[in-house]
Amino acid sequence: MARADKQACATCGKGVCDGKGVVTFKDGVWHINPVAVQVLGICSALAVTNRLENSLVMGAALIFVTVGSNLFVSLLRNITPRRIRMIAEVAIIATFVIVFDQVLKAYYWEMSKQLGPYVGLIITNCIVMGRAEAFALSNRPMVSMVDGLANGLGYAAVLAIIGFFRELIGTGGLFGHQLLSEAWYTPNQLAVLAPGAFIALGFLIAIFNAISGANREEGSQR
Repeated sequence: MARADKQACATCGKGVCDGKGVVTFKDGVWHINPVAVQVLGICSALAVTNRLENSLVMGAALIFVTVGSNLFVSLLRNITPRRIRMIAEVAIIATFVIVFDQVLKAYYWEMSKQLGPYVGLIITNCIVMGRAEAFALSNRPMVSMVDGLANGLGYAAVLAIIGFFRELIGTGGLFGHQLLSEAWYTPNQLAVLAPGAFIALGFLIAIFNAISGANREEGSQR
């Protein structure tokens, strides 16, 4: 077998990101989902999910920021002094947040007004800072990007599900289109108000735990 073929086989055997890619992706999306399991970033999850469109844009913002910040934190991990690492992480995160916010204001002004300060507040989102500090700071760039993508997707999926049900139940439609006939359906305004967000998130976390068996695993460890 040629040397190039042997090297290719060795790389294939290691898998994505030296075998860590698939596990890292599954963890971020499912096993340690930042919202449903770790209950992080719930302020934005409660505030912007009255419409599905808002939820999708907010999810896209967090994916962009987590992937970009994880990449640069990982690239600079060996040259960043430990005593100023958190300052460097916040600066990197803020850069990506500002880029997304400015693009949103330039090309999607109405959505920017609806989301208000919540895009800017991603700078202080514990999901982004947590992944940079706990993962990107001690892992290679590629797998750090996978981790950022996975956690961003996990966050976005939860927001999309909550936004879908809140808008559908609260208005009878999605994306401005009426889906449930007004002849037989009366919109439930509670769904689009603050209490509806708490109720929807609570049900989602309970269903997630029932499916994933998180409560059973925690009980077995006691």
